[in-house]
Amino acid sequence: MLLNQNQVTQNPAAADTPQQTPAVTPEGIIQQLRAVTVQIPEVSPLTPGQREILRIRAKTSKNGEIVETSISIIGAADLVSQAVGQSADEVHVMCDESSRWGAVEDELRAMLNGVAGANLIRRQKISVVAERAYGVGSQLARDPEHAVLVPHVQEIKRLKKLERRKKPAPTQQTPSSTAPQAPKA
Repeated sequence: MLLNQNQVTQNPAAADTPQQTPAVTPEGIIQQLRAVTVQIPEVSPLTPGQREILRIRAKTSKNGEIVETSISIIGAADLVSQAVGQSADEVHVMCDESSRWGAVEDELRAMLNGVAGANLIRRQKISVVAERAYGVGSQLARDPEHAVLVPHVQEIKRLKKLERRKKPAPTQQTPSSTAPQAPKA
C-alpha cells in the first residue's frame, strides 16, 4: 500500500518527444527572405548578358593555382600592389569571402530545389484529387438524382478538350511560293 501512495505516474515517451516547431507560411518565408536579402551586401540582379560577361571574366578565379600565384606577385612587389590597387592580404580576404558566399549560394540552391520539389508534389496531389473528383462526379452525374453535377462535368470536359487542342504552327511560306511565277507559254 505504501508503494502505491509514493508512485508518481510518468510518461517517459512524452519527455523524450521533441517539441514540434510551428510550420511557417509561404508569406512568412517570403518576408524572412526579403529581410535577409536587405542584409546581404552587394546583392544586385543581373541580366543574362551581364551574367555571361562576368562568367567569362571570372574564369581565372576558378583556377586556384593561378589566383594564388597572382597574389604572390602582388605581395612580392609594392609596385604591383599599387598598380592593381589591392594588397595581397586584401585579395586573400576577397577569395575567402567569395568561397564563403559560394557556400551560401549552394545552400540556397539546395533550399530552392527542396521547395520546388515539395511544390511539384503538392501540384501532383492536387491533380490526383481533381481527377478523382471528376471521375466520381462523372459517375454520379449519370444518375438523375445528381443532375446538379452535370454542368460541372460538362465544363471540365470542355476545358480538357481545349487543353488537348494543339496550337496551329505558324505557316511558313517557302521562297518559291512567294516569288512571282513566270507566265507559262
